[in-house]
Amino acid sequence: MAEPSNDQIVPRTGERAGRLLLVPNTLDLGCPDPVTGNAPDLQQVLPLGVIREAARIAHWVAENAKTTRAFLKRVDQVAPLSQALQSLSIVELPRPVKGGKGDKGGKETNDQAAALASLLAPTRAGHDVGLISEAGLPGVADPGAAVVQAAHQAGIQVVPLSGPSSLVLALAGSGLHGQSFAFVGYLPTDAPLRAQRIRELELLSRKAHQTQLVIETPYRNTAMWQALLQHLQAQTLLNVSCGLTLSQGFTLTDTVARWRKRELELPNDVPAVFAWLSV
Repeated sequence: MAEPSNDQIVPRTGERAGRLLLVPNTLDLGCPDPVTGNAPDLQQVLPLGVIREAARIAHWVAENAKTTRAFLKRVDQVAPLSQALQSLSIVELPRPVKGGKGDKGGKETNDQAAALASLLAPTRAGHDVGLISEAGLPGVADPGAAVVQAAHQAGIQVVPLSGPSSLVLALAGSGLHGQSFAFVGYLPTDAPLRAQRIRELELLSRKAHQTQLVIETPYRNTAMWQALLQHLQAQTLLNVSCGLTLSQGFTLTDTVARWRKRELELPNDVPAVFAWLSV
């Protein structure tokens, strides 16, 4: 049997190996439902089995410790936490170095790799570690992907749990091509560069018959929508999905030509997914 590499995390003798559990979050960002005034029912979005798994985890890696505690308070209302909230370990993801390779999808620096590996240290003692995003599935359009990669490199079992993904829900609800699609993240905020990128992606969509999906910071939803209406071809199918799983959520698809004749007011405080297919 081959010896484990030096960078693998090995459990102590007699202890089972800890795992990295990818715990899905809701898509409501912890905000009250505008209709009821209360936080949406957790069980309407997350499977009960996932909530119970979250309740027993004592070690967490998160983007934001405060919002993770708020999430765990909601978990506790459904499945009591295995220990007091104050005693849970919640460690925030290290911030990427500005302008570093990690910002551009390249290899992490040695310091960054060491920091990521340290987040997984509890697995050495047989403890499971929960990874949580601010919204939706960890590792999907989420900086937690670096922790998942580090777990694989260290030989740690990765267990993704079922939960909502705004991208998949938007694609499913759009009626656009679901056999071939690409999520391309954020577009440039500079207007000329954004226009150029929209035209490039539309051309790619036409050639490959591929749905293109992008997201935007909520307060720029309207600017993105107007740019898409301005620069996409009239016959292109355009979808906007906003606040999915929330009471006021919607997903709408029409041709750009017909959208230009319609009024649509997008909220500036709820994330949206934009998708289009050139036909």
